[in-house]
Amino acid sequence: MKTQILCLLITILGLNCYSQISFEKGYYIDNTNQKVNCLIKNVDWKNNPTKFEYKLSENSEPKKATIKSIKEFGINNISKYVRSTVNIDRSSENINKLSTDKNPIFKEEQLFLKVLVDGKATLYQYADSNLKRYFYNKDNSDIEQLIFKSYKTADNNVAKNNRFKQQLFIDLNCANFKSRKIENLEYKKNSLVRFFTDYSNCHNYDITKFEPKEKRDWFNLTLRPRINSSSLSMQDPNSENIDFENKIGVGFGLETEFILPFNKNKWAIGIEPTYQSYKSEKTTSSSNFSGGVLIANVDYSSIEVPLSLRHYFFLNNNSKIFINASYVLDLFSKSSIELTRSDGSSVNSLEINSRNNLALGIGYKHNDRYSVEIRYQTNREIIGNYLYWNSEYKTLSLIFGYSLF
Repeated sequence: MKTQILCLLITILGLNCYSQISFEKGYYIDNTNQKVNCLIKNVDWKNNPTKFEYKLSENSEPKKATIKSIKEFGINNISKYVRSTVNIDRSSENINKLSTDKNPIFKEEQLFLKVLVDGKATLYQYADSNLKRYFYNKDNSDIEQLIFKSYKTADNNVAKNNRFKQQLFIDLNCANFKSRKIENLEYKKNSLVRFFTDYSNCHNYDITKFEPKEKRDWFNLTLRPRINSSSLSMQDPNSENIDFENKIGVGFGLETEFILPFNKNKWAIGIEPTYQSYKSEKTTSSSNFSGGVLIANVDYSSIEVPLSLRHYFFLNNNSKIFINASYVLDLFSKSSIELTRSDGSSVNSLEINSRNNLALGIGYKHNDRYSVEIRYQTNREIIGNYLYWNSEYKTLSLIFGYSLF
């Protein structure tokens, strides 16, 4: 079954080209200053791109364009990227990698800068993994980085170089601005967007802000009842196997899903507290116990908490397939396995203390409301506190979902 699930996941990966990442109306300007209207593949870039795909018409073949040949490109009313050769400081903001130099260390690079606000002054953003830098220019002047840098002082404290406030105070002044407007600025997108918007408004200048056109669904809360098919096998210190029967049971989970803010809502993380239980009895013949019969009873229930990374593949506006990988924490189990002889006398009582495990799932969601998923959990050791005992607990689940919001 594990192999079959993996094969399904690989097959679904091949559907990536049919996802909701689509070609949308846009344009590009090449090195000869020719503007070409086209359809650009909108992948909702998390990091600033160095290339993009486009089509000249709906039915034409996709082509690729790179930063070497394109001066500017954009998707109508959604995004705009401008090529510029700038000095950029890539100093880390990781507290363990801070330098003792408060000054930026500039390096000249050719980048596609994302336009956030286009007005009397223009605000740009550059993102590369955890690195975020903001740039600006005014009245078509050269583009400069807004300087911000964290550094370590001589006494090993963390200080900040907020030179960007001085840059804005000098270059983007307005009689209506109070001193605290600059003092309260943060080196963050929303704070800077507000400032550049206010600056253009102060000078009665029209602005254009580029934002995704769709309303994002950042958060989902989903009821997730399920049918579980579970089995348990054990090996005692005498190397005798006890294989319990496969049992069908029910469980219930409540999943909180957070949609990640990039790549067109295709990635999400989920946390799902789930109740599960398993009961079974097995009678085996054994010469190692008086009476020659060993009766094993297992009564196992717990709260699982899968921590999941999920990827969606959009089939159309109402349907999507998803795959997820989960790290499953098994918590709050007060269960045991009772071993008795045929006369009812106790042989052993094993307290269940389970280990965490992994899970793989594949599912379908309709109208962002109804879902179904098949999930396979890898082997879980449930009596890990006993040195000479081994166990394997496996579960295959059919999970139904109803999203409340």
